[in-house]
Amino acid sequence: MQESKGLNISVRSFITALIVIFILMVIAYGLTFVVPSGEYARTVNEAGQTVVDTAAGFKYVDGGMPFWKWILSPLLVLTGEGNATLIAVIIFLLVIGGAFNCLDKSGIMNHLLNRVTEKFGDSRYKLLTVVMLFFMAMGALVGSFEEIVPLVPIVVALAIRLGWDSLTGMAMSLLAVGCGFASGVMNPFTVGVAQSLAGLPMFSGIWLRLISFVLIFLLLHFFVSRYAKKIERPVDAGAGASSTHVVSTAQAGAAQHGDDVARGDLSQSGTAASHSQGSLDGALKTFIIIMAAGIVFVLASTFIKALQDFTMIAVALMFLVAGIAAPAIAGLRGGALGKTFLKGVTSIFPAVLMILMAASIKYTLQEAKILDTILHGAVGIADSLPKWAIILFIYLIVLGMNFFIASGSAKAFMLIPLIVPLAQVFGISPQLCIVAFAFGDGFSNVFYPTNAALLISLGLADISYTKWARWSLKFQIANICLTSLILLFGLAVGY
Repeated sequence: MQESKGLNISVRSFITALIVIFILMVIAYGLTFVVPSGEYARTVNEAGQTVVDTAAGFKYVDGGMPFWKWILSPLLVLTGEGNATLIAVIIFLLVIGGAFNCLDKSGIMNHLLNRVTEKFGDSRYKLLTVVMLFFMAMGALVGSFEEIVPLVPIVVALAIRLGWDSLTGMAMSLLAVGCGFASGVMNPFTVGVAQSLAGLPMFSGIWLRLISFVLIFLLLHFFVSRYAKKIERPVDAGAGASSTHVVSTAQAGAAQHGDDVARGDLSQSGTAASHSQGSLDGALKTFIIIMAAGIVFVLASTFIKALQDFTMIAVALMFLVAGIAAPAIAGLRGGALGKTFLKGVTSIFPAVLMILMAASIKYTLQEAKILDTILHGAVGIADSLPKWAIILFIYLIVLGMNFFIASGSAKAFMLIPLIVPLAQVFGISPQLCIVAFAFGDGFSNVFYPTNAALLISLGLADISYTKWARWSLKFQIANICLTSLILLFGLAVGY
């Protein structure tokens, strides 16, 4: 069997992402010299949430940021607002890297792909539809996004095995979950938080979001299946294909070390060829059972609010257990298992630098106190717009703020107290504002280079950011047109 290459961040993708992010960091620092510092007053509401105080309003203050602080911002961001979430994401990805490497080196991933290819190779477009629908539903119903990152390289490898390419696999997984997240049918992190801040019943007004889900899925399916048919090749049903040949063998910042990690110590970690069919079947069964338990937990979080803060922890724990138990059944045990896990952790380290640099952009704007000024200026523009344009402008405001603040709930606390009263002045309902907020928060997560989950997924799939941006731009434009029409329809029918 061809040697498996493991889960590594491609040097090419890594360097491209670093250049793009660094340019954005420079632009953000440049804004601190031209945009005056200011801030909205904030207060704590009845639920104990810190929100913008619209009564106290906005005022200009002293701000700015020294050069040394900007240079160190990728490290200082760990001490800033939201640092607990940032640290959790980093730990989550490191655990995923270690667990995935064990699953891959033991031959379980390759065995899984062989089984799926054998079963669905003759109906691959039906499988494409089902996979995209599953990921969209995970985003729409439970608000999954970062949690599906460990599944991206599996789907990408599956897409290649089925005769497509890495872009198709990314679209089937990350792009699909981003579309579901944005449709916001029952997304607790965007629609749920935003509706509670606007004083609306949780998940009320669901009919328009359900229509949005269906229309967005049809657009996504058309876009992806049309591309897949253009580039399709015969299904690769051979068991000798590497389960993760979609990723580079090199690691960013340490090419030789990356080659060592990618090659692995086959004498210690073993390959799928050294395992019996029975042990691989048992290991795969164990892996699927643990995965199913994790998915049930994530689905339960939709109905049990207390679980929502632990979904990422649950997914990380799920992969940790799966990454130890299933490979052990397949024959990878003891020191070899520990060494393989550690190699997987080190292979994901370049991702940590990308995450910290991307997070430093928001940190810079907040520390210089110009983020509120930018928002204040945008809200002020709305006063001069006609009613039909207000809802589209709210959509645009959220799209713009999502570049700097990836967290949907964090944006809700910042924007909802501002945009809902603004819309009501023009006779626009809070419910329609929530839909515009969900649209603006979600779709750009799979396009903006400041989103950590996108950067990591692209690195694992060995797709450069510029290639992904060019490829997905047509879909993003078509989707903005579609969702804008949905908002105008909602306004016309008095939603």
